[in-house]
Amino acid sequence: MQPVREPRIDPEHACFDIRIRPSKIHRYGVYAYEPIPKNRKVIEYTGLRLNRKQAAAIESGTYTYLFAVDNYWTLDGARGGSGAEIINHSCEPNLISRVLKGHVLYMSLREIKKGEELTIDYNFSDLSEVTPCSCGAAKCRGTIEKRKRPYKKTK
Repeated sequence: MQPVREPRIDPEHACFDIRIRPSKIHRYGVYAYEPIPKNRKVIEYTGLRLNRKQAAAIESGTYTYLFAVDNYWTLDGARGGSGAEIINHSCEPNLISRVLKGHVLYMSLREIKKGEELTIDYNFSDLSEVTPCSCGAAKCRGTIEKRKRPYKKTK
């Protein structure tokens, strides 16, 4: 297996001028260096393709860049990643992921201004661990994991 490399954007998989720099959210982030229109492919999430067993064998270290494509395949962005693995979580993201024919595409949810940090909701559902969120969004839920809303009875 290849060692984890320094974070960089692979221009082969990016559709806009986006770059990595320090982030207020976490470590590094990916930023738009030009305006990005709504509903456009921004970057493809790439990485070493692992089956469930291989992905489960990867230890959760300080930084883990796994993206579950489906119930069987997972991409390890730490090995062969396009730079999309550096995009930080936000509870009010400007990107959404779409899986099309085994490819993971990050699409813009709205117009993204030049200089704005690109963010995505990681959609983590495992509540056995709780990871505090530092996205700073007005409607931040406080954790990266999605909380299940309590059932409310209606009359």
